[in-house]
Amino acid sequence: MRELIFPLVMIVLCIVAVILMLIYLKRSAKKSENSQKISPEVPQKTAQDFVNVRDINDIFLYNRSGYVISYIKVQSFEKDLLSKNEEKLLTKKLTAAFSELEEDFKFLAVSRPVDITPLVLEYTEMIKNTNNLIRKEVLRNEISVISDFSLSGEVVQREFYYMLWEKQTEDAETDLRKRAKDFSEKLNACGLKAEVIKKPEIIRLCNLINNPAFAAIEDTRTEAVIPILDEY
Repeated sequence: MRELIFPLVMIVLCIVAVILMLIYLKRSAKKSENSQKISPEVPQKTAQDFVNVRDINDIFLYNRSGYVISYIKVQSFEKDLLSKNEEKLLTKKLTAAFSELEEDFKFLAVSRPVDITPLVLEYTEMIKNTNNLIRKEVLRNEISVISDFSLSGEVVQREFYYMLWEKQTEDAETDLRKRAKDFSEKLNACGLKAEVIKKPEIIRLCNLINNPAFAAIEDTRTEAVIPILDEY
């Protein structure tokens, strides 16, 4: 009889331990459910929240601060190729043009890797048109070297933009379109090449500001598409 008491006691203790464990697990599950109900859901942030962009349409960027923005791109040129008189004349023209402007504007200068696409296409065409194996090998090596330079970001080019904006109102787009057109015409009259950029270029500019290496590596696709997997 005494030999049976110890095993019975152990069995009872095990049963009690299992019951206590089940009670503890139930209470923990209820607490977690209550905490999930009480805690508010954390809203997801989109890319627009970080870059202050609400929408882009035509030549306009609409930000979350209530402004409509347009950008004018100015082609760069080699100042050293100008003579002293040409530099003075260009300076006077720009000074006169900017003195007529009453609204505020910003000047942006951003860096991007050099676009080597035209040079690569030219070398590729030369490879197709030659039968000289040595020349082909040299051209392939040149393509490889300039591609490495471009992707490494060691060779960059500067791009220049003017930024104009208006507070969002009923006539904001009309007024800003006229301002941007007049601004670009003044720059062109001074001998510079300026153009009001549209949606694809505005998206590329946003990518340049937030990720300078992006725009030269691959083209920005702005079309809304639905990816479909082919069946094999």
